[in-house]
Amino acid sequence: MVRRDGRVEKGRPDEQVGAHAAGWNSGSLGICYIGGLDAAGRAADTRTLAQKEALVNLVKDLCDRYPVRRVMGHRDTSPDLNGNGVIDPWERIKECPCFDAIPEYQTYIRQL
Repeated sequence: MVRRDGRVEKGRPDEQVGAHAAGWNSGSLGICYIGGLDAAGRAADTRTLAQKEALVNLVKDLCDRYPVRRVMGHRDTSPDLNGNGVIDPWERIKECPCFDAIPEYQTYIRQL
């Protein structure tokens, strides 16, 4: 979990299957951060600069330690209801992480 000040707190051991995304828990690691809602309670990218930096460092570290093939958010695990190969905003079961994690972090994946 990444706190607003950028501190990272470890949850479960990496070897233990998490409970972060139904259908995706086995063989994956979950990262969460504090925030994601605006003052009206709507999904919004509320990450602080410290959180952004901590998330980049955490993703880089995980990509260095594990054979990561893909970095994605909860919203990217939603079903592609219209079959166009894209999870459109109206198809999302969840909005988190409230920013597009795929292009933001994909560059940190090691080429295997």
